[in-house]
Amino acid sequence: MIEVANLSKRYGDRAAIRDVSFTAQTGQILGFLGPNGAGKTTTMRIITGFMPATSGTVRVEGFDVFEQSSEVRRCIGYLPENPPLYNDMAVVPYLRFAAKLKGMSRSAIGDAIERVVQTCALTDVTRRLLGHLSKGYRQRVGLAQALIHDPPVLILDEPTIGLDPRQIMEIQDLIKSFGTKRTVVLSTHILAQVLEVCEKVVIINEGRIVLEGVLEQLTRNRKLDDVYLQAISARVADVELLEADT
Repeated sequence: MIEVANLSKRYGDRAAIRDVSFTAQTGQILGFLGPNGAGKTTTMRIITGFMPATSGTVRVEGFDVFEQSSEVRRCIGYLPENPPLYNDMAVVPYLRFAAKLKGMSRSAIGDAIERVVQTCALTDVTRRLLGHLSKGYRQRVGLAQALIHDPPVLILDEPTIGLDPRQIMEIQDLIKSFGTKRTVVLSTHILAQVLEVCEKVVIINEGRIVLEGVLEQLTRNRKLDDVYLQAISARVADVELLEADT
């Protein structure tokens, strides 16, 4: 579970995000939407402990991100928009390296690598150098490193960007399978992907949350495209009215 409350991040006089609050329940896949520069990546970096906040709180599986960062990192698997891969390493040595970075015991690493190789369909490329892999396989390796320590929470930033339609469908199927027992936050620009994968939607614009709701309810009488466009067009002062209308 993720609980974000009144989260703000400032860079001097510029506010990247302001009073951001939302929740993601255990077993729920949450679609995190917004225009470029809206504050999605900043929010996710704070949740994962990669960036401090100016104010506000974040709790992951009951742990405070700012007071209990080590516990939070053990709970989270994070796939940034550009996976942290080393092109001169082969797949298995890289996954072993990632497992060690996450503090896994030596005795547990072998089984964990076998598990994520199977889960992410990497069996055919285990000995290949990361720099020689296709974009689709690189994304799969990125997912594998996020899953290696079997975390209860996954944060995925544009996991299908640059993939072809077949690769997108394969990654979407993987993400759907994760949501049965994990909390997943999926940042994406692809609304059709949200409809296919997510149960809940949070929309951020100009650093503020402008809509939070269950996807089925939001799209009962309208297309998600219309919901999204109305949300990002609304003034911040209209947010409560917009939510009441949905």
